[in-house]
Amino acid sequence: MKRIAILIEDLFNERELIYPYYRLLEEGFEVHLVGPKKDAVYTSKSGLTEKSTHASNEILAEDYDGVVIPGGFSPDFMRRTKATVDFVRDLDKAGKLVAAICHGGWMLASACDIKGKKVTSFFSIKDDLINAGAEYLDEKVVVSDNIITSRSPSDLPVFLKAIIEKLSK
Repeated sequence: MKRIAILIEDLFNERELIYPYYRLLEEGFEVHLVGPKKDAVYTSKSGLTEKSTHASNEILAEDYDGVVIPGGFSPDFMRRTKATVDFVRDLDKAGKLVAAICHGGWMLASACDIKGKKVTSFFSIKDDLINAGAEYLDEKVVVSDNIITSRSPSDLPVFLKAIIEKLSK
């Protein structure tokens, strides 16, 4: 069974966390909610709460097949935790799936080598990704080697389709 981490931090976009969580479970993957602390409660932009199942400083990239990075303002908090950045960086270096939607691209800019990679995101962080060396495309989903990106919650169906296809290989 493939194991996937979904990153969680305060001010996450609830659709971008919950939809992938349940969709990946439906496909038979083992899914963990990974935050800076284990069993901590994190609050979404609209006040919904979810609890982490694992702490980023207690897991290893070698034990996972990929990571999904939801948006909202949470990626700005995620990249303040060295263990979370290191986890994503290690997955990327190993060529494993790194999927980011909306503002999740902030983690790509902080943790991944995206020089020359094609990516998309919410339009307001376009400059951050370009400054990190990526080629920005305004498309629903962009697959560039091990990195999959999408722009917003309306892109979730094609985002998850691409993730599931990549993980099924």
